[in-house]
Amino acid sequence: MSLTRGQLDGLRACGNAEILTDPAQRLAYGYDNSKQQAQPDAVVLAEDSATIAALARWCSAQRVPLVVRGAGTNTVGATVPTRGGIVLSLERMHRIIEFSPENQYLRCQAGTRNGDVQARAQDAGLFWPPDPTSSGFSTVGGNLGCNAGGPRAVKYGTCRDNILGLTAVTGDGRIIEAGCRTTKGVVGYDLTRLLVGSEGTLAIITEATLLLRAQAEARWSIRAAYASVEAAAAAVSAMMAQPVRPCALEFMDATAVKLVREHGGVELPGDTQALLLIDIDGAAERLADDAATLRHFAAHNALLDWSVASDPSAAAGLWQARKALSPCLRSLAPQKINEDVVVPVSRLPELIERLQQISAQFALPIVNFGHAGNGNVHVNILADFAIAAQRAAVEPCLEAVFSCVLELGGTLSGEHGVGLAKRAFVAREVTPSSLALMHQIKQVFDPVGILNPDKTLPAI
Repeated sequence: MSLTRGQLDGLRACGNAEILTDPAQRLAYGYDNSKQQAQPDAVVLAEDSATIAALARWCSAQRVPLVVRGAGTNTVGATVPTRGGIVLSLERMHRIIEFSPENQYLRCQAGTRNGDVQARAQDAGLFWPPDPTSSGFSTVGGNLGCNAGGPRAVKYGTCRDNILGLTAVTGDGRIIEAGCRTTKGVVGYDLTRLLVGSEGTLAIITEATLLLRAQAEARWSIRAAYASVEAAAAAVSAMMAQPVRPCALEFMDATAVKLVREHGGVELPGDTQALLLIDIDGAAERLADDAATLRHFAAHNALLDWSVASDPSAAAGLWQARKALSPCLRSLAPQKINEDVVVPVSRLPELIERLQQISAQFALPIVNFGHAGNGNVHVNILADFAIAAQRAAVEPCLEAVFSCVLELGGTLSGEHGVGLAKRAFVAREVTPSSLALMHQIKQVFDPVGILNPDKTLPAI
């Protein structure tokens, strides 16, 4: 579709916003980190909720699709404007509205970067737990839209666990206030947590009140090297079944270890086939005992090395392998497919074993790593799309991975979201009656269906 001059005049009348119509400018807002792309008919750079409400009313009346965008760091095509229409960029909505250290909350506009929230909170000895890899660039609104987590989620939870309230605009232009500024509150339905994770399909989050946490007195890092992937996966299950809760527990399988050795310059014990990277935090005098407790549950014949660092410089050295992995993958397999499945932690050993079998079955290299303390594994399929056999094997390989995850009682996405990439598989996990109810909820928030079409919910 293309917008008429009259429609563009209507857009400009919506309020405090800049409208971009140049094709080159629009191109920059038509793709995200999924590498999928579509051209919007216009881009709106709004600065406040009232303007967005007017824009939503206009789009609803004109039947024009409206796709909200933060920084475009998502990996599932959640901000790709598949039907053209309007991309609403929140990049100018980056103001911190209220900061209350004594009550441990911060209210900001949705375009505020995660890293800017962390910097402001850190000055008061606080932090916001969600810490995705993209935190230096991704926005609070984008984090909330996909319910982002990160390594700290194993102890402190995801966005849903660390938000108090929000302001949002529905598809027909109503401004709604949800939640409160307290950690307890049961008045009315919990619209806050309904909107978190809805990927801009129900409403556009414009402001958020974030729950902050106190920084721990001390933080230690541990690197555990194992002679087998199975032993490392079993150690994760054992450690998560005891009282000492790590604040990060990351896993790297044999292929990941090989990559960082050969291409990342990381030195590891010779027989290492899997790594665990562990962080613990708390009172300084407790951490030595906590580390010893974890080692007791993690230790068996396949444990090759247990390195502990109590200062930031040494800790950075232990985490070098994990930090080197993503750049290695990007350079060696730019077309890799990255899924973020989750299984109950006790089923993690079985998941890793099954993924190795699937890799062999379809002759596709698979690199497994991720937030193992949650059972959240990033399954990276390193297909070379220039090779016909590998290209043809990708779809059945994905089917096998998802079937395995669901058989183990898991879910298809832990933090990346659904977007375009997983939409076709949602009905495998969500029952028909639940899907029907979700579509009814969608219609209440967005009666005409303009908000982020073709995402999250499959047609019924």
